[in-house]
Amino acid sequence: MLAGQLYYAGDAELVALRDQARLYRQQVNQEMDGTKRSELMKEWLGSTGENVYVETPVTLDYGCHVHVGENFYANFGWMVLDTCPVTIGKNAMLGPNVQFYTTLHPLKAMERIAGPEYGASITICIFSR
Repeated sequence: MLAGQLYYAGDAELVALRDQARLYRQQVNQEMDGTKRSELMKEWLGSTGENVYVETPVTLDYGCHVHVGENFYANFGWMVLDTCPVTIGKNAMLGPNVQFYTTLHPLKAMERIAGPEYGASITICIFSR
């Protein structure tokens, strides 16, 4: 999946990872204290800088494939379908309802009907002066 190859979302390992992400999502979205929410995000995401702050609600498919740099901020409604890595550089500030989708579906009808998916990674570099 992470290499952009065809995979089946019903794979038991992937289902378990998404179930774990649902638990994190529930904890993060119910946490009123911003500092505690940031700590939960640091546990959930694949890697982070020291300063990470997100508004709720947050929806991540897996979370462990998302990497954010130092001084990251996501406003309300951040959504990531991270079947492939999503990497966001330092000093990024996302506006409300920003969505990143790495999941893709085959274009040939017979392949699509069979149910496999694939993905492509997203990398966002932030340049500061």
